[in-house]
Amino acid sequence: MLVLIVIAFLQMNTGVLYDFSKSASLEGWYIVNDGVMGGRSSSTFKLNKQGNAIFTGQVSLENNGGFSSVHYRFPALETTGYQFLALRVKGDGKRYQVRIKDRAGDTYSYIAYFTTSGEWQHIKVPLKDMYPSFRGRTLDLPNFSDGEIEEFALLIGNKKEETFRILIDKIEFLK
Repeated sequence: MLVLIVIAFLQMNTGVLYDFSKSASLEGWYIVNDGVMGGRSSSTFKLNKQGNAIFTGQVSLENNGGFSSVHYRFPALETTGYQFLALRVKGDGKRYQVRIKDRAGDTYSYIAYFTTSGEWQHIKVPLKDMYPSFRGRTLDLPNFSDGEIEEFALLIGNKKEETFRILIDKIEFLK
């Protein structure tokens, strides 16, 4: 519990949501694949020798499946004053979806897409452009605005069978 309080304090002061390193803990991170609805996709989330997180797996369309995701829940993090959600990632040339929730218990997420290049890149997603979505449908609600978030997720679901691999170095909020 003390670790979570310290992480939350550091996050509030620096804008860093998660900075992976060799000594990073993956506590609080969990995978949700399409198996929750009968699908057959699979994935793993772990640290490599360099201290980057690796999210890798296989998306399957079998049994109406089609997605893999990794989630991170945390105590409410204030986002007022920040304009961007930023990630430093090295992907596989595929399209991914970044998701945030202002309340972890909500059924919908605010989402945005980005495509990786195969090289290390800095992705900057304007928070105001993240729109509410539930099960692939855009909701008739306003886009994300200043406030708090309690969950971050990274998802791949491109409506095709594919293997995927993305390395994550840092997730942060920028002004």
